[in-house]
Amino acid sequence: MDAAAIHDIFVIGGGINGCGIARDAVGRGFSVFLCEMKDLASGTSSGSTKLIHGGLRYLEYYEFRLVREALMEREVLWTMAPHIIWPMRFVLPHAKGLRPAWLLRLGLFLYDHIGGRKLLPATKTLDMTRDPAGKPLKPLFKRGFEYSDGWVNDARLVVLNARDAADRGAVIRTRTRVVAARREAGLWSITIEDLLTRDTEEVKARLLVNAAGPWVDQVLSGALGRNDTRNVRLVAGSHIVIRRKFADPRAYFFQNRDGRIIFAIPYEEDFTLIGTTDRDFQGDPEDVRISDGEIDYLCAAASEYFVEPVRRADIVWTYSAVRPLYDDGASRAQEATRDYVLKSEGGDGAAPLVNAFGGKITTYRRLAESMLDRIELHLGKRGKPWTAGAVLPGGDFAPTGFEAEVARLKAAYPFLDGAHARRLTRLYGTRAHTLLGLARSQADLGRNFGADLFEAELRYLMQQEWARSAEDVLWRRTKRGLRLSREQAAALDQYMNAAQGDRAAAE
Repeated sequence: MDAAAIHDIFVIGGGINGCGIARDAVGRGFSVFLCEMKDLASGTSSGSTKLIHGGLRYLEYYEFRLVREALMEREVLWTMAPHIIWPMRFVLPHAKGLRPAWLLRLGLFLYDHIGGRKLLPATKTLDMTRDPAGKPLKPLFKRGFEYSDGWVNDARLVVLNARDAADRGAVIRTRTRVVAARREAGLWSITIEDLLTRDTEEVKARLLVNAAGPWVDQVLSGALGRNDTRNVRLVAGSHIVIRRKFADPRAYFFQNRDGRIIFAIPYEEDFTLIGTTDRDFQGDPEDVRISDGEIDYLCAAASEYFVEPVRRADIVWTYSAVRPLYDDGASRAQEATRDYVLKSEGGDGAAPLVNAFGGKITTYRRLAESMLDRIELHLGKRGKPWTAGAVLPGGDFAPTGFEAEVARLKAAYPFLDGAHARRLTRLYGTRAHTLLGLARSQADLGRNFGADLFEAELRYLMQQEWARSAEDVLWRRTKRGLRLSREQAAALDQYMNAAQGDRAAAE
């Protein structure tokens, strides 16, 4: 499929919503062209708290439809991608003077019963003086509640949706910006620019989807030439990563005295992830960074609970992202709706445009289905909804079969040590076999850039997953950035630049 063809759908945005829409649409028989100005998942979709969850705190704001839909999606997504999504138990200590125990129990009762839970275990009450979950915490927390939600490798979820869309025939272009989009003779004529070569081209499409996340209004005011566009409220959320604070596999849900909450979550084997913050943001979302105030807030909030305080010196990495919440007029950032809103324009001879505002990673698949309902009103029906029962690349094993899949990889490639086999299975699932290919020894994997990141994996990421820079590999595809030294990361970047130069020369 080339750019000169008339595509059914042109999608702006390579985050979770854009890639989810592209996958659903191409799987129903539509021709799709997706354009992302940076790397896949380089914005909001790699800056989440990494949770597949109903959103317990959203019940306080009466977001019952959103919570129910999100709860129903937990097991659907786990089944789709058991290598990058798995269940996690959360411990909610009861703190005197904050939300009363009866309110927490009521919220958790609803959480257990409105979302069609089948595989995930139910809520239970904990005696924190006896349960191991109480050990890292201050002794003043006597009682707690344990409930189920899920964990997701968010950036990989995006890439796997893009990979599946491409495998089904979609065109996926990264580092490519939409310069202009105009209606001509019932079609969209879209000018795109390759940001690496500065080459431009025209793409024709019958329908345009604006799923640019925090940049959704910028697309409307820039490429489409609108004036004074304000549909989303930009809210920055920041996280800190510290050396592992506790050995328990469960995560913590901490209430704060200002009414906000944070999570403390086991992360990448040897670390703990703490977040998130909520603050209104002005400016270009690309420029978002954690502030000193946010660092102080997260350290202080976690230290209210842990026996051993969280200090600035403990932090090994931070990340921030801007959430594009639909602007519903809420007075505080944390009260703004996390639900998604779709708005259509055009039709009756004018090429249609559908904008996606807001949303959360847990409900991306349902957002895509809702978007396809809108698209089919304009372009007609093709296939039926299909994504609920279709696994993502590498996810073709039972939801509870991860350990068996690790054993299968280890049996096929006995030179892998256990940690390496687990890491590859966690990232690539059954496609780890494709990555390793005919390798019969560690030497066959090529150069080791550090922390068991070998050349074979790097080639796979460049050829199959659109990785173009060391940052793409280290902080979105693998999180090996937590373990490589600055010198090792520089060597990796140098290697990738040279490899891409050789590839460009060959073409």
